Amino acid sequence: MRIPQIKLWDGEPEQAGELIRGFFVADVFTGTPLEGNQLGIFPDGRGLDGDLMLKATRELKFSESVFFLPPGDPQVDAHVRIFTPGGEIPFAGHPTLGSAWLLGELLGKQTITLRTGAGLVPVELKWDGDTITFGQMSQPVPAWEPYDRTAELLATLGIVEYGLPVETYVNGPRNVYVEIPTETALDALEPDMQALARLPVNVSCYTKTAGGWSSRMFAPALGVQEDPATGSAAGPLAVHLARHGRIEFGEEIEIRQGAQINRPSVLYARAEGTAGAVERVLVGGRAVIVARGEYRLA
Repeated sequence: MRIPQIKLWDGEPEQAGELIRGFFVADVFTGTPLEGNQLGIFPDGRGLDGDLMLKATRELKFSESVFFLPPGDPQVDAHVRIFTPGGEIPFAGHPTLGSAWLLGELLGKQTITLRTGAGLVPVELKWDGDTITFGQMSQPVPAWEPYDRTAELLATLGIVEYGLPVETYVNGPRNVYVEIPTETALDALEPDMQALARLPVNVSCYTKTAGGWSSRMFAPALGVQEDPATGSAAGPLAVHLARHGRIEFGEEIEIRQGAQINRPSVLYARAEGTAGAVERVLVGGRAVIVARGEYRLA
């Protein structure tokens, strides 16, 4: 889709009467329209309070929507507020990549720096002529610890057998990782969503496959029963696997997600450093802008 050349935050935001905002829809962690994880993008969030941003997010019914604000820093391209249907979160992967992809097309830049609730996140964009072909973000390095409600979590998932220790990683969102023995068992998961919603975590279930890794992410506490692609979980998964010797530090992994809900996605993740000192966490993929229009918000 051809992106109109607009100037961000040109003029004053409308404050009275009908409140109209332009928006875009991106499919993220895919290069194919109507696959990947859908993202609502409002390039001008000025004049919108958090309640209105949340209402707009719930109206779109995507896993997340983002709202751009002036960054207040010439070294930063946009301040991005990220919402799920359950509320605002400090950081998420597919909103970061989708936002950077759109900003890259609008600004023609190779590096996009976003201000998020978890700090500054740079995204490197690869170009082929005038087309962006790949984006890679440098994520916040997560903190981790054992998960203290493992038995309760396994009961909500309906499983008794798992691989690596069940651990929590925090890079903004709080993600818990459960290794499932086989791809067949992963595909067959039918969590008790009501019980899972009472655990204040996102649950990433993953397994080794012939081509890399496959993952499913459940986050009913955020209003997202199953997420098609979870960039904020991909980076910590690479850290988790490297810490426990499943992969080497510095090794890039391919993660496939979303096929079970007919939104196939592909993510790439790499953790650099050592188990005692993780230095950098990189997550990348593709995106495609599939729609644009205007929303009346008030």
